Amino acid sequence: MRIGELSRRTGVSERALRYYEEQGLLRPERRPSGYRVYRDADVSEVRRIRVLLAAGLGIAQIAQALPCLTDDDLPTPTCPELVAELVRHRDRIGEAIDELEATRANLDTIISADRKAG
Repeated sequence: MRIGELSRRTGVSERALRYYEEQGLLRPERRPSGYRVYRDADVSEVRRIRVLLAAGLGIAQIAQALPCLTDDDLPTPTCPELVAELVRHRDRIGEAIDELEATRANLDTIISADRKAG
């Protein structure tokens, strides 16, 4: 299928698909005319990329993760080192959430002090 069809089937823009190719996440065949030709399996690959992006992984992390995932629409790790990396990533997110919650609590304290003073 051509890039427009892959875009329609995945809901991902052609521009994003070209970017994924530039980053080595997708590897379509090229016709002599220069047109990209994608496989049906690329639909699932794009969905896995989107799930990983939504999970906060960067392109470099996704490039490392893709070979260690099942072919299902919901990515399932098959490499122990990937699971360890995902746990570290989740822990970093948890730390960032904790910091943001502390910041919000400090702001709430300042806001409530202003209301009591007023």
